[in-house]
Amino acid sequence: MARGAQKETPLAIEYQAIRKEGLSTQIANAIRKAIMDGALSVEERLPSETELADRFGVSRATVREAMKRLAAQNLIRSERGASGGAFVNRITFDEARDDLVSTTRLLIGMNDIPFEDAIEARYLLEASCLPLACENRGNEELNAMSDEIALQGGDLSDEDFCDSDVRFHSTIAKATGNPLLMFQVAGAIEAMQPLMNMLVYRLRDKKHIAGLHGQMQAALKERDAAAAQTILDEIAAYTRQLAALRRKPKD
Repeated sequence: MARGAQKETPLAIEYQAIRKEGLSTQIANAIRKAIMDGALSVEERLPSETELADRFGVSRATVREAMKRLAAQNLIRSERGASGGAFVNRITFDEARDDLVSTTRLLIGMNDIPFEDAIEARYLLEASCLPLACENRGNEELNAMSDEIALQGGDLSDEDFCDSDVRFHSTIAKATGNPLLMFQVAGAIEAMQPLMNMLVYRLRDKKHIAGLHGQMQAALKERDAAAAQTILDEIAAYTRQLAALRRKPKD
């Protein structure tokens, strides 16, 4: 090697791998944007793998990787046969809520979110539902809440009580009759409430919580949003009280 010449490193190989992966990501993002903008409709068939490769000026393998990314996001599905291909998928609220729940739990768990911030967000979101829930609630929601209250008054395990607690509060979001609000709020409740329950479940009085839930159900039955808000504030305050007891050092 000549004096002063720099030693060659294998960075070029890594760069090519990153570049290739970057191309598939860009293609997936372009197709995703077309779907979100409405340029591609639900159930519409995408161009073939070969046609996409020609249009983007990349290999079929790169397009295939982009399709895998979109399929993993449930944005497209593949069908076999003469009339098969890749089609724009219809995402259901249940599927999207599952993604919201898992993502929210990851964000809270991996970013050291203060418990107080989680409590604040959790109850502010539910509070936004109360006026509509009182206005639009039906007997189905009232009966579902009554069923959960009856369960909570029995001899439930901590885990089963947590599950019932989540179902009770999710029913309030359902009572709004607004699918988007229900998606956002019920998803947040399903994501955050179990974490709160896990932190304070040993300290709480199940009968006290069931009693507050009974008052909440009565407020919705009377379509009294102000009373419902008062009860929700009591539930939030009780949660904060338990959290403070948990943090208190033992003698």
